[in-house]
Amino acid sequence: MHLAYVSLPGRGANDRFLAAIAERAQAAGLRLAGTVQVNIQREGRIKCDMDLRVLPGGPVLRISEDRGNGARGCRLDAGVLEAAVLGVTAALPGAELLLVNKFGKQEAEGRGFAPLIAEALSRGIPVLAGVNGLNLPAFQAFADGLAAPLAADEALVVDWCRRVCGLQPA
Repeated sequence: MHLAYVSLPGRGANDRFLAAIAERAQAAGLRLAGTVQVNIQREGRIKCDMDLRVLPGGPVLRISEDRGNGARGCRLDAGVLEAAVLGVTAALPGAELLLVNKFGKQEAEGRGFAPLIAEALSRGIPVLAGVNGLNLPAFQAFADGLAAPLAADEALVVDWCRRVCGLQPA
């Protein structure tokens, strides 16, 4: 069983890093299932729009609700997140690697991608996840000591992906 995670400091750092990893892994011939997040800044807005691209080839889903500049609290559209989970579930049988952009609050509560991560691992499909510092304790509890932290080094992470998928490192 192969479960690894990256946890980079800074807003959107995990998203940008994992999008680059997905691009490089697909270019190396790996068959991915999962999601990458793109954050889109809008003029006059404090918070960005959050879009998820379902791997390997789409669709792109807006997972953030536009509640205005004064809104506080979670902006996640949980229904759209679940639609993304369904899309990834459909792609999982043909995948060599599951890439989950974020182990977040939904996953910490056992929803979102948490069941799919467990399903992938039970099928022998390696999993790479992004985890922010706030959700790291919940992720570590979920992983029960089985998750390996990976450094913020694209070449190292792509080599890990290739190795756990049975390919030689580049």
